[in-house]
Amino acid sequence: MSKTEYKNGNKFSFEIVERIPGELGRAGVIHTPHGDIKTPAFMCVGTHGHIKFMSMDELRSINAQAMLSNGYHLRNKSYEIAAEGGLAEWSDWNGPTLTDSGGFQVMSLGSGMGKVVSMDRENEVVNSDPKERLATVTETGIEFTDPFTGQEEFIGPKESMEIQCRIGADIHMAFDELTSLADDYDYNVEALERTERWAQVSLDVHKEHCMDLGYYQALYGVLQGGRWEDLRRSTAKKLGQMDFDGYGLGGAFLKSQLGEILQWCDEELPENKPRHLLGLSRPDDILIGIEKGADTFDCVAPTREARHGRIYTRNGYVNIKKCKDSNELLEEGCDCPTCQEGWTRGQLRDLLKSDNPEDRMKYFSLASQHNLRYIIRLTEEARQAIVEGRFAEYKKDFLDHYYKHHKH
Repeated sequence: MSKTEYKNGNKFSFEIVERIPGELGRAGVIHTPHGDIKTPAFMCVGTHGHIKFMSMDELRSINAQAMLSNGYHLRNKSYEIAAEGGLAEWSDWNGPTLTDSGGFQVMSLGSGMGKVVSMDRENEVVNSDPKERLATVTETGIEFTDPFTGQEEFIGPKESMEIQCRIGADIHMAFDELTSLADDYDYNVEALERTERWAQVSLDVHKEHCMDLGYYQALYGVLQGGRWEDLRRSTAKKLGQMDFDGYGLGGAFLKSQLGEILQWCDEELPENKPRHLLGLSRPDDILIGIEKGADTFDCVAPTREARHGRIYTRNGYVNIKKCKDSNELLEEGCDCPTCQEGWTRGQLRDLLKSDNPEDRMKYFSLASQHNLRYIIRLTEEARQAIVEGRFAEYKKDFLDHYYKHHKH
């Protein structure tokens, strides 16, 4: 079947294969115009339409199912991408894709984003000085200064939907306002009401353009509400009644609150639509996310940390910079290409420390493949455990072993 035939014959849908007894989690399949995603699944982050230091063949070799890119970073290439048939074809990935709205990236320029001094004490979190901000929230969107060009720009729900529909990923995220840990309850109420108004605008504009490239592009509503149960539940009910294809679970909260916040949201959302947990990839976060009803995940950490020498293993993290002359593999029994080819920790450490740029780029590729495969394999194993009715046992065994060797 050709790519065109496949796209034309497939509208977005989701099916549940098996559930975790007594929990909100499930194994399922997301059907998209560019292929299926067996869930739970980790989406590899290719912000600019590619994974840094990895080819698309290498991405396929680690059994990646989907790629997530960013509407903000691709906004100036959106017409070019549309002319080539959409993100999957333009990137040469040719599989399922998702784009974030870019709201987080725009607001990270200053507006609504706090400077985290401590993740343990909320009273030590402060927002950036207004004088230093490059972004301002308005009723219709975000006014911001491009930090690279110095030009004044604007993105709101209308603009974000138009950009994302030109980029043409299989799944888009509605435009939302992300608050910070420093924002109080009253501001979260104000921001959430604005996000809900933007959700309706996103839906209306998206419906006008979701078939522009000849195949259906799905839209997820994004849930905010900070750390407050009443806000989380109320917005989940409101967005759950709207005509979204799925939902993005976002927001600023402490790590210790992840499970209960997902519980609040997913108890209210329709069960027959997929849910994406934005920006997390720690093993315990993913397993808690799966248990509490998240279906897909994304995060830049696996590749970013790989480039800085942090290697993922079932025994915790390895600092490759401290592995001089080591003959150990990155992880015994690992099925990633790097371990299968026999690269040792010492060899990879030498590549990272080399003065030759080509050596360092080789390291970046090998380490990124390993870390991404580690997270992808975790979701594959979790899915199999759900299907076989042993997820609780799998989660406990994995985390008991992980934390026996590694303390955060």
